[in-house]
Amino acid sequence: MLIVYIVFNIIFVNVPNSKPLIHNEFSSNNDIQNPQELPDESEQFKDYPDYSMYDTVQVSSEPVINARSALVMDFETGTILYEKNAYRKRPMASTTKIMSAIIALENGDLDADVLISGKAAGMGGSVMGLTKGSTVKLRDLLHGMLICSGNDAAVAIAEHIGGSVEGFCEMMNDKAIEIGAFSTSFSNPHGLDAENHYTTAYDLAKITRYALKNPYFNEVVKKREFYFNGRVLKSTNEMLTLYEGADGVKTGYTGLAGRCLVTSATKNETRFISVVLFCDTKNLRTSSSQKILDYSFTEFGKVFLVEKGRIVGSVKVNRAKSLQEVLVYVSEDLTAILKHSQRDNLYTRISLPEHVMAPVRQGKIMGTISIFQGDKIIAETSLIALESTQKMQLSDYFQNVIKKWLIMIH
Repeated sequence: MLIVYIVFNIIFVNVPNSKPLIHNEFSSNNDIQNPQELPDESEQFKDYPDYSMYDTVQVSSEPVINARSALVMDFETGTILYEKNAYRKRPMASTTKIMSAIIALENGDLDADVLISGKAAGMGGSVMGLTKGSTVKLRDLLHGMLICSGNDAAVAIAEHIGGSVEGFCEMMNDKAIEIGAFSTSFSNPHGLDAENHYTTAYDLAKITRYALKNPYFNEVVKKREFYFNGRVLKSTNEMLTLYEGADGVKTGYTGLAGRCLVTSATKNETRFISVVLFCDTKNLRTSSSQKILDYSFTEFGKVFLVEKGRIVGSVKVNRAKSLQEVLVYVSEDLTAILKHSQRDNLYTRISLPEHVMAPVRQGKIMGTISIFQGDKIIAETSLIALESTQKMQLSDYFQNVIKKWLIMIH
């Protein structure tokens, strides 16, 4: 594979003696002759929103919080922005219900009628007030489970979807592995203290990120209240009213888990997920969440790295009937979340073969483009063939010989 390096020197606008944003070092057999196809230096590396205001921002120290474990993750990219004991296994109380909601949404019918068992109706702790023998729509149970943290709703959902609480927990554990939450184990759908029921701040952020990609879940966890059977069920998530931009997600509390809180917050088109596990009081879980979110929004921002459709090179095609080389373009937009003080030292590695054999189909993956910060890849995607070219057949070679012969005799 031919490795082509492009060094990006990121200098903010209005900085004296600033240098070009991009320095291209294409090798001779991958040069692009048409200047219109070369990356435009003024547009290739764009920040959004405009972060030039941060030129003189002082770097703040990481916050001191009460939470025993915590993490902040960027929703779009999965980048970790802050962590504290993020990989230590801990009980997670009712934040369990995030996974319960995932299983319900992916395996149930929201309009289905769910018969409430005596086991579900008899659950203690926070409940939505279900009665044995009643019938409730699955969508209402989801609201009750996620908004007012109903343990009764969680058991009713588990029995309806999994056939039993045990069967439902098996589905939860299988899903955790599928998501990549390998340090998580579920023993029940509600989060009350139990043996082999634990997660980590990192795993819980991954599970939440997955859940928020479901539009229905995303809408439910934003709600501050829900009307059910003539009653108003209030959200247990204090961040929805106390933190600007908060749009989810779930609270939790047990004796072993302490005060737990998963929060989603969106500012300036950037969405972060925070997790705090085992805080001593409700106020301390709130302040811990606020501090790590404030830190992340202040210190980090979204950077546009490479634009989808950008032509970045070409590959020679041997034995091609028409085109002797095909142009390649970036398959998707690449963005990253970076500290404002660490936006330099970025470079791009373009990996393409020197040549390929015909035929080549339009849309074929030809290579990769990787964005590095130091020795760490922060974004990567495929490079795609812009055009198709067919392989020469025996008849094509014969026609070429005849054409050359005719030219010679004339």
